[in-house]
Amino acid sequence: MTAMNKAMSGEMSQAAPDLKGGDGNDTKSILLVGVGGQGTILASKILTIGLMEAGFDVKMSEIHGMSQRGGSVSSHVRYGRKVCSPVIEKGTADMIVAFEKMEALRYLDYLKKDGILVTNSEEIPSMSVITGQEAYPNDVLEELAKSCRNRVVKAAAMAAELGNPKTANIILLGTIIKSMGLEGIDWDKILEGNIKPQFVEINKKAIKVGMQAV
Repeated sequence: MTAMNKAMSGEMSQAAPDLKGGDGNDTKSILLVGVGGQGTILASKILTIGLMEAGFDVKMSEIHGMSQRGGSVSSHVRYGRKVCSPVIEKGTADMIVAFEKMEALRYLDYLKKDGILVTNSEEIPSMSVITGQEAYPNDVLEELAKSCRNRVVKAAAMAAELGNPKTANIILLGTIIKSMGLEGIDWDKILEGNIKPQFVEINKKAIKVGMQAV
């Protein structure tokens, strides 16, 4: 069984280093949300592998809502010395990274009171909008700003500047690394082991761009 499979099945447990900002319950919860095709799951898997290699006990779970057709996708990543459950309860996420801005609004009630929200400014209609079940609100960022401190990142534009629009997910991964104090992990090595060789260097640049964006 691979380390990734162990994390998803709840079998991965190692002695973990001290966590930044420990509060008695040292487990940290990160929720990644987006729509199918944005690379949300890949980013969460790279994050999980990096955390495991750093010695954390990690649990990860994924929820795909018609992910291949633009449906809502979420990935729960929890890490610490000992993690009992892979599921993030509402009001307990230390950080939410929304790959699409309406998804930030959809999952906002998962964020804890002093949690971190990072929202990609990109607008991608979900299946519910495309089919007419929902209308896409025109004031998403304004509504988010009323509820919490929201760090807006123009990941799509940044990725385009790098020369590969598909690196937006790794840019957003970089915002997690910086925000959660995970810079000490060898992310270059993680990318080398989990990205196709021809895309490794540009993704190394992307992760650094994301770290500088927050």
